[in-house]
Amino acid sequence: MNLKFEALKKLGAGEFEHLNGSLIEHLEATYKLLKQWGAPEALCDAGLYHAAYGTDGFDPNVVQLSRRNEIASIIGQSAEAIVYLYCACDRNVVFSDFNAAEPVKFRNRFTLSEFSLTKEQAMNFCELTVANELELVLASDEFKTKHGSGLFDLFSKMAPLLSEVANRSVNDVLSP
Repeated sequence: MNLKFEALKKLGAGEFEHLNGSLIEHLEATYKLLKQWGAPEALCDAGLYHAAYGTDGFDPNVVQLSRRNEIASIIGQSAEAIVYLYCACDRNVVFSDFNAAEPVKFRNRFTLSEFSLTKEQAMNFCELTVANELELVLASDEFKTKHGSGLFDLFSKMAPLLSEVANRSVNDVLSP
């Protein structure tokens, strides 16, 4: 992770403020949570870069979309594809009718295109979503109080697409 983390710092991720401190601290903590869960390397690396192009919930972007190849050269094509998908998510559309029993309907907020995620894409997307949000919950009681119930409901819908350890973490941290 050191080279990938150093590259992230050089891109300026440490200069951005985030809910509970700096963006780079949040990105590193998300990476570590995924690593702790035993996630594949590509998914862990995607956790480290998951806000590279900005997200629906965090507008500032570390790099422009035109630099996707540069990010892929740092973390690999597979990880970059997960990062792009995560950053491109139109959360209002994707989360509003989320149903893991059906193919996940996805709307790309950059291109406005709509399509169904493959099972692998859906699993990676959900696992990263849970790691990102749980990291925020673990870092802030205020965030947990404000968003915990809604996140628990969403993550319960995602449960069939999550790893056993992610589901256990959701229950341990968020169950009423």
